[in-house]
Amino acid sequence: MKLKYKYASKTATDIWFESTWFPRKETMIHVDDLMKTGRITDLEIIDEMENSWTKKEFIKLNKELDKEPQNITVYFDGGFDKSAVLSGIGMVVYYEKGDERFRIRKNGKLEELENNNEAEYAALHNALLLLEEIGVKNAPCTIKGDSQVVLKQLEGDWPCFDEALNRWLDRIEVQIEKLNLKVTIEVLNRSDNKEADKLANQALLGKQVHSHKRIE
Repeated sequence: MKLKYKYASKTATDIWFESTWFPRKETMIHVDDLMKTGRITDLEIIDEMENSWTKKEFIKLNKELDKEPQNITVYFDGGFDKSAVLSGIGMVVYYEKGDERFRIRKNGKLEELENNNEAEYAALHNALLLLEEIGVKNAPCTIKGDSQVVLKQLEGDWPCFDEALNRWLDRIEVQIEKLNLKVTIEVLNRSDNKEADKLANQALLGKQVHSHKRIE
């Protein structure tokens, strides 16, 4: 969240200020501190989706937001066994709800894909379907993976000429639009994507994983 507020100076000029971003849970602390100055004549509370509220509106909204997934991070990875013509996909989702933190881990084995890049795309698409299952909507979301092909093409930095990959790209963009996600993308080194990579490899070995639990 961030604050935009009008400060009544000792001159005839009213001055507008805008804060840096801070966690939603700190919002009322900062608002109350500012209001104690007695010089704040107008104040807006703004989220990363560019929605804005008054203090009164935010207090009511804050109770509702505690029921919704927030601070969402998605990890994905795909693997392809050329000899067996099988793909393994792994997805990990971290999110918060109120004061609690949760993690979803899921994998899957797919038969109809043709290469590793397609497996990576399938993994990301299935990760976004997980977000829909837990009720994510109108929220910022960080997507992390070690596939530069998928993430650079999703950002529009790299062209996509492969027809099959373009179909996956279209599905992913439709899902992002459907959930109204504000996406931040981060390309990882393979060593920083071990959790999703392990799930994809386990899928290729026939070990199915699907867990959803609260974490400390």
